[in-house]
Amino acid sequence: IRHLKRMYAPKHWMLDKLRGRWAPKPAAGPHKLRECMPLIVMLRERLKYALTYREVKMIVMQRLIKVDGKVRSDMFFPAGFMDVVQIEKTKENFRLLYNTKGRFALHKIVKEEASYKLCRVKKVMRGPKGIPYAVTHDGRTLRYPDPDVKTNDTVRLDTESGKILDYVKFEAGNVVMISGGNNIGRVGIITHREKHPGSFEIVHIKDSVGHTFNTRLENVFVIGKGNKPWISLPKGNGIKLSVIEDRNNRLVK
Repeated sequence: IRHLKRMYAPKHWMLDKLRGRWAPKPAAGPHKLRECMPLIVMLRERLKYALTYREVKMIVMQRLIKVDGKVRSDMFFPAGFMDVVQIEKTKENFRLLYNTKGRFALHKIVKEEASYKLCRVKKVMRGPKGIPYAVTHDGRTLRYPDPDVKTNDTVRLDTESGKILDYVKFEAGNVVMISGGNNIGRVGIITHREKHPGSFEIVHIKDSVGHTFNTRLENVFVIGKGNKPWISLPKGNGIKLSVIEDRNNRLVK
């Protein structure tokens, strides 16, 4: 079925409850339905480049929107975490990252940064004829990765060629962004990893203001070596504010 009721659309799209019965259902693609943002939501609700469904269709059909360097003319295409969205007509480049509220931040980046993206390695296997390949969080298959690249590591990928430029290991002391769970969008340094065979492995993280928190291994996405991230971070730098700090910040504005 190609329908999605408005009430059951992912919360982070922030669609209003009363304007319509349906929500856009993302097409099948590199990111999961609940962890993506279709281009129509991006252009109409976030960037406000269109007011209606038809206008969005006009925009994508003119081949103006690129996701990870490829033109996408389907307005239901699911863009997700770490994807680079380019609109050459307005000379804008965005990277989809989470803010600490668990919503996608369309984070503006410079042209140079838009040429690469980070991918988390989900598994490394051997294909036909024993060719090693890695599968990433956005459904790419990368052949002949560096033999040092293992599951949970992050590779830096050139979006034009689809080649691996560099990689960073999943290990204590590296900077990470949390891509799921209660601490989504937070950025910190791995302190250590608890192994629980047959159950969920837990990773302990400390952020730059000294808060410590922990989460499941599958929610942790390494974004750089040491405490230097390879990507620019959205407003707030992934520091989760307490309710009171958040309120004070709003009142200052």
